[in-house]
Amino acid sequence: MNENQNTSATSVESRPPLTAALTGAELLRWYWTLDELTGLARTMGVARHGGKEAVTARLAAALDGLPLPAAPARRRPATAQLAEPVDGGTVIPAGQRCSQVLRRYFVEAIGPGFHFDAFMRDFIAGNPGRTLADAVAHWHATRPDAARLREIEGQFEFNRFTSAWHRENPAGTRAQALEAWYAHRALPKTAGGG
Repeated sequence: MNENQNTSATSVESRPPLTAALTGAELLRWYWTLDELTGLARTMGVARHGGKEAVTARLAAALDGLPLPAAPARRRPATAQLAEPVDGGTVIPAGQRCSQVLRRYFVEAIGPGFHFDAFMRDFIAGNPGRTLADAVAHWHATRPDAARLREIEGQFEFNRFTSAWHRENPAGTRAQALEAWYAHRALPKTAGGG
């Protein structure tokens, strides 16, 4: 193999700078952090709220000169939250968040293994009018489903990558996982970057 063949075989495409000169397709080929995307959105005058996927979609459209997807509605104003003391008969109000008041109650009622997982967050958000005792019963009823391995949602790219990496490298260290992550996110998505 001559030197030119070796160079072209080992050359790796590098991530371009994130500027308004990119096309939408090129933006979508690479991994960008939310901070990077919101910085570009700020300079381009594109709405920065709504999460990483929404910001990315608006930027891709703006870079290609297409109509921007509708921005999601702004969050509702804060609603009154439960305050201590609470007990099993306390009714969950509409708009209740997974607060420290609830965490303290659930740790006392369920035990130190309690944490707000997707099942409990959904229950608190979607069941105004139910009681905290109902929420405790829901916690216990969902433990079999909570124990099953579930796919991590797309907006949590780092978590998804490191979880898969640790399954493939059970003896790997955090430093090794981070090194692999930085190498992974430097690749275009079509070349194994996502």
